[in-house]
Amino acid sequence: MTAEAIEIENAAIAKAYKELLKVSYLTLTKDDKKLIRHAFEVAVDAHKDQRRKSGEAYIFHPIAVARIVAKEIGMDATSIAAALLHDVVEDNPNYTLADIEQLFGDTVARIVDGLTKISSLKKDMDDVSLQAENFRKMLLTLNEDVRVIIIKIADRLHNMQTMDAMRPDKQVKIASETLYIYAPLAHRIGLYNIKTELEDLGLKYTEPEVYDDILTRLKESKEDQDAYIKAFSKVIEDSLNKEGLNYEIKGRPKSIFSIRRKMVKQGVSFDEVYDKFAVRIVYKSDLENEKFLAWKIYSVVTDHFTPNPVRLRDWISSPKSTGYEALHITVVGPKSRWVEVQIRSERMNEIAEKGYAAHYKYKNKDDKDDSLDLWINRLQEALENNEADAVDFVEQFKLNLYSKEIFVFSPKGDLKSLPKGATPLDFAFSIHTEVGMKTRGAKVNGKLVPLSHELESGDRVEILTAENAKPNVNWLDYATTARARSKIKSALNAHTKEIAEEGKEILRRKLKQLKITLNEKSINELVNYFKLSTSLDLFYRVGIGSIDNTKLKAFASSRSNAFMSYIKNKIRKPDTPKNIDKEEITSKYDMLVFGKEEEHLNYTLANCCNPIPGDKVFGFVTINDGIKVHKKNCPNALSLQSNYAYRIMPAKWIDSTQQVYTSQISLSGIDNLGLVNDITKLISQTMHVNMKSISFSSDDGVFSGKITVEVKNQTMLKKIVDKLKKINGIDKVARI
Repeated sequence: MTAEAIEIENAAIAKAYKELLKVSYLTLTKDDKKLIRHAFEVAVDAHKDQRRKSGEAYIFHPIAVARIVAKEIGMDATSIAAALLHDVVEDNPNYTLADIEQLFGDTVARIVDGLTKISSLKKDMDDVSLQAENFRKMLLTLNEDVRVIIIKIADRLHNMQTMDAMRPDKQVKIASETLYIYAPLAHRIGLYNIKTELEDLGLKYTEPEVYDDILTRLKESKEDQDAYIKAFSKVIEDSLNKEGLNYEIKGRPKSIFSIRRKMVKQGVSFDEVYDKFAVRIVYKSDLENEKFLAWKIYSVVTDHFTPNPVRLRDWISSPKSTGYEALHITVVGPKSRWVEVQIRSERMNEIAEKGYAAHYKYKNKDDKDDSLDLWINRLQEALENNEADAVDFVEQFKLNLYSKEIFVFSPKGDLKSLPKGATPLDFAFSIHTEVGMKTRGAKVNGKLVPLSHELESGDRVEILTAENAKPNVNWLDYATTARARSKIKSALNAHTKEIAEEGKEILRRKLKQLKITLNEKSINELVNYFKLSTSLDLFYRVGIGSIDNTKLKAFASSRSNAFMSYIKNKIRKPDTPKNIDKEEITSKYDMLVFGKEEEHLNYTLANCCNPIPGDKVFGFVTINDGIKVHKKNCPNALSLQSNYAYRIMPAKWIDSTQQVYTSQISLSGIDNLGLVNDITKLISQTMHVNMKSISFSSDDGVFSGKITVEVKNQTMLKKIVDKLKKINGIDKVARI
């Protein structure tokens, strides 16, 4: 570069830095300015030999990120300094984290460390599970300091704004990742403006034709839109002025991304999307009169324009869990067009645009109810459950981010926000993990409901608990929130380990009778013999009784004659999931079930997609070949589902050891006092088996009865029958 070019560039850098200081909406103290100046100087030095893909000096990037942090989000001087330094440790080996700590103190160093950790994650984003795992690691930095994530979002926004110089494949990859991870995250932290820009830019690179088309149409309709907002405002301005209000009316187009989403969801063209813009009324008010003035403005607007009562959203009485407050109404405006009107005070508007930075600015020191802290704590609990599948976690996390919220009440009248589709089980876990774990039932608006009941806004929910209650595998079908599901999975895993411990001791005793020592060698032989994956699977199956004496004797005899065993194995046909009486095949997904009742039916696997255990599948009833099982993403799936929907059967792979079978037992004998109590005690307390129904009748001293129980296998049922026979007074016990 020539001396003149260097001079011009240095002047541009100095100008960008001055702009940064100018935009910070916080009044910077002398110390703040010193800190930012120092950070700027270190960043300039660290990046002096670096250039971006576009050819400009790299330092423009950290300045731009710091500007977003200051202007768009309104963060403090510490965040601005950390934003300037966010790439220093990663890009320049001459600067270590210890140097940053020494120069700028512990807080800035901690934030820079968090940002460096995120940047050092593997960059192979073709692998969704790896991407999800990286995302989980990134979220772990939330616990260190929420500012890490805020600066990371600002960093991503600037990268998205300056992506034109990149290769098209790189652009699509980064844009997809932005839509998958960063936009939902910005939404959750309350950075709505940034979320909207990230989504629009994401669309710009993933579907450029669609983006350009909508952008052009919006530009063409801008004049018409401005005239419409003017006409709309004119009608209500006189009334608002009469009330002596200090306000501003602005119109804003909906984002390109949200218009595109509506077009796809409703299957309509651009012209048919009726609410392409919203009118926002922002008013000045002190805290005391905020609510009163919002409803006053509401009444003025609805005096002139007819509201749609179904579309009223009162986020002032019940703010969103992101801290968002506003009153939204949809009215019929001039020319009979629907118009969304958002009513916000200046404080609410700042929180809506700058998210939690503004939320903290206005937050009362004594206000304990901080939904960001609550959210971070909940997120932390979910993250710490490392056994969860990372992709599953991210999908669940995103579901909880974007879901519409419902508001339900506890019996004491406390308000809880939950995602739409939540059940009483989700509510129980949102109160406390212990309440969730001990849930026995639930009442909604005073009536007993199943745990799978879908809650609605305004419901009053009461959780019934019992000391001996504990999660069962069906709970995973009832719970929708990430918190509840991760806790239930952990509890089920713990329960499995508990049974496995008992199973190990049972196995030790039974093998001893067969003159076999339980050691690493024999355990490996058993695992291979029963076609399992781990010793835990083996012990668990012994514990629940699906590997019983008969099977162990068969193992012992096959072991004592190695040659015969070899011949047998050669002759024995491989087991298939179709015959559930044979040995289980794999530890995870070893059985295919159909329909809501999870029935076991004969089937064949489709050759077009060759599903394997664990795949998401469905059954298709053919005319000549019975049920054919296809993968959900099979090339023929769409055609089958659209043309022969009536022949589609829901199907899923399950773990047979978690399967519960319903069986009926009939009993008869001599009636005596306390007999029913003895029977139920034996089944529920001694055998820990759930009874679904029970009926007894007594006639002249002779009784007969039927009990329906849920058991995991025949061995357990046989044990119950044997134990029932020993109860005094019982004559006959039989399985129906």
